[in-house]
Amino acid sequence: MNAMQRKVLQELKDYFFIAVGVMLYAIGVTLFMLPYGLTTGGVAGISSIVYYATGVEVQVTYVAINSILLLVAIKVLGVKFIIKTIYAVAVMTFSLWLFQRLAEMPSPDNPAKMILPKVIGDEVFMACVLAGIAEGLGLAFCFENNGSTGGTDIIALIINKYRQMTLGTVIMACDIIIISSCYFIFHDWYRVIYGFVMLIICSMTLDYAIRRRHQSVQFMIFSRNPEAIADAIVRTGHGVTILDGIGWFTKTNRKVVVSIMRLRDQISMLRMLKVIDPYAFVSMTDASGVWGEGFDAMKVSRKDKRRGILVCVTNNLIKLDNARAAMGVDYDIRSLLEVGCDTRQDFYSVILGQPPVKRCSFVKKFFGFDCFYLERSGKVTLVQGDYEQAEYDVREFDDIAAMKKYLDKQK
Repeated sequence: MNAMQRKVLQELKDYFFIAVGVMLYAIGVTLFMLPYGLTTGGVAGISSIVYYATGVEVQVTYVAINSILLLVAIKVLGVKFIIKTIYAVAVMTFSLWLFQRLAEMPSPDNPAKMILPKVIGDEVFMACVLAGIAEGLGLAFCFENNGSTGGTDIIALIINKYRQMTLGTVIMACDIIIISSCYFIFHDWYRVIYGFVMLIICSMTLDYAIRRRHQSVQFMIFSRNPEAIADAIVRTGHGVTILDGIGWFTKTNRKVVVSIMRLRDQISMLRMLKVIDPYAFVSMTDASGVWGEGFDAMKVSRKDKRRGILVCVTNNLIKLDNARAAMGVDYDIRSLLEVGCDTRQDFYSVILGQPPVKRCSFVKKFFGFDCFYLERSGKVTLVQGDYEQAEYDVREFDDIAAMKKYLDKQK
């Protein structure tokens, strides 16, 4: 399977699971929320309040409000996200209509009037619980597959894109006013409390589902054959580090193999260890937060407000001083040593004597930073982009002032 086929398959998978998530959410609204006069947060909550007050079906209000929010979100979240969100809103609108048509039945008091039945009797609290679980799982399916049900989800994703705040927390903060407003329809504080209970359960379910999906584990392996284990781990696509240790009982030097991976990979890891060294001593601990290559990106703002880190591919102090003076205080210019690239070591020394593009590409690949090389003539080679991609964005400038002008305009 080539790269294009994998990409198409991944896109189809995203759309399938977004539809699954949206349908779960719609089931929670149709079966457990509307029949019991409950209110949730977000656009679905606003739509339910309009439904209780005027009788306008929820899908009508839902699609109208989301159409406005989607126009606002295009610039921040990107076209790809918006396309999937439009798809999710369309599926949600259809699902709400369909499930209401399937579930509704004639009212015992007035057979000409169709109502949504209370499928679990008069258990309002249980309806809160089931609605919260269904909606939380539905949102988790959408978020994990690069989609959204729209509404306050869009606001939550915008904030989560730039800040280390959980989606559930942001959604809860946005939805308090919406749920409280149902008091003006029913004049019943119990319904407001039920709404908050449902919101809390939805948020906890969402956070648990996403945290479980991203949960990682750390292995510490004490073995007589550490090299074979380390090589096997690398072949599976995971990182590994070998630490020096001392077995204090025997007073002998030992190697400790350390590797961090997703929880879903632990079984294959243990099977592999049992084959290589069934007598190895293995410790596995939960890693509640893992940031870096192969895991999650750190979403926290820098205090100094500078525009970003740029590595000047040199340790020459004169070049560094000239680059820092030319770029100004808005840029954090660092040397090779300052990012851990010690060219006195064999692995890193390969960049010495290489042409500018190869030097910068090496730093980009192994350290991740955008970087530039300043030649004696003043010419500058800049390399940018995601360090995991096959090819980087390479640009050349006549001098460092021209590069600064380009970066200022880019930001």
